[in-house]
Amino acid sequence: MTIDMPAEATRLVRRYYIYGGIYTLAASVIWGINTLFLLDAGLSISEVFIANSAFSVGTLLFEIPTGVVADTIGRRVSFLLSLAVLAATTLAYVALAQVGGGLIAFAAVSVMMGLGFTFYSGAMEAWLVDGVRFLGYEGELDRVFARGQTIGNAAMLVGTIGGGLMGQIDLAVPFVFRTGLLVTLFILVVPGMKDLGFEPRRVPLRQIPAEAAKIAGAGVRFGWHQKSLRLMMLATAAQYGFFAWAWYAWQPYFLELLGRDAIWVAGVVASLLALSMIVGNSIVEVVMRWCGRRTTLFLWSAALFSTALIGVGLVSSFIPAVALLFLAGLAMGVQTPVRQAFVHHVVPGEQRATVVSLDSMIAGGGGVIGQTSLGALSEQRGFSAGYIIGGLTTLVALPLLFGVRKNNDDADFFGGIAPDLDNACVPQGLPAIAGITNEVVADTR
Repeated sequence: MTIDMPAEATRLVRRYYIYGGIYTLAASVIWGINTLFLLDAGLSISEVFIANSAFSVGTLLFEIPTGVVADTIGRRVSFLLSLAVLAATTLAYVALAQVGGGLIAFAAVSVMMGLGFTFYSGAMEAWLVDGVRFLGYEGELDRVFARGQTIGNAAMLVGTIGGGLMGQIDLAVPFVFRTGLLVTLFILVVPGMKDLGFEPRRVPLRQIPAEAAKIAGAGVRFGWHQKSLRLMMLATAAQYGFFAWAWYAWQPYFLELLGRDAIWVAGVVASLLALSMIVGNSIVEVVMRWCGRRTTLFLWSAALFSTALIGVGLVSSFIPAVALLFLAGLAMGVQTPVRQAFVHHVVPGEQRATVVSLDSMIAGGGGVIGQTSLGALSEQRGFSAGYIIGGLTTLVALPLLFGVRKNNDDADFFGGIAPDLDNACVPQGLPAIAGITNEVVADTR
């Protein structure tokens, strides 16, 4: 399905895809082996998850301040800061492993790594949306985000397989490779990325604290006082709080199920997870042709996500666990781009990066709670118990998403305007499914 937009906007979107793809490739080369790297560096299982939760602490501390940077100094500057901080902290991880750095040192670097990602989280999406609107595109962004997610997940597929193979040589090699990619991307972005549709403001040094407080307050008030956004953020926090732990837990858990210490397998499993997200992204492109409501996709994907990850804890063999993880990734692949479009549909440009950062901050809070609590639980009772109990907690997202649906916001409807509810999600040529869907709509008013 093509996206009809002006030629200059198309070029900007392609640049967004390139930058995001390289960024994800750089990030993902360590994702399949990070837990194994920390265990090899001398940390225990619970200490690994404390160190990883420190990353979420960093997002909690810095999401709003870095969102303010993007909303004042500019999206480009924020992205460049992300690349610089991530390159430095990635090398610091390698250095700590070499000198036998303990939990406190790894946690401190993880906090700063969280700072690096927060400079990226709101800025790139805001740069894309501002730019395409400035260049004349007023259409829906779900397909743009879905394709961006597909490219990112394809980069993740390559990165995780490559990281697993490099980790088989030495667990430090993927970290060094990641640093090189980040430096390369920095060199590309300096001349190639410009803020369009957004006017950076020069703020005198003495006025920065007051200006930051003003913008942050406006962004937080707008994001939190919008009922649908508030419910959406809480639902995501519940899901991410578990998934932040599950993402790192499957590495040693799946090798345990396999009964082999084959590091390359971790990279292959991570690549399958990336592939599942690509499949989910492609489903968005198809379903948008006949389903009128975004919350329909939210609810189905949330139910599949919870069920699949509970199943990972219930099964006792490698292949079924991988298959269930694949289904969970597919659900995330459906939900993520549609959710991005929903948020940007309701957020004004002047607070866009800050509200997106607030969203990430709340999700990070869930990540801190999930990783520390489930990390302790898994050390005492095993990974399977963590998946079952953690998966059950994500079911709380369902009533929250039903609350979003009942609000009937314009942003819930593809096209941006709420039609007659009786025809809100009617598949063309599928009357039986349409009847079922209309009953769901009626039941959630």
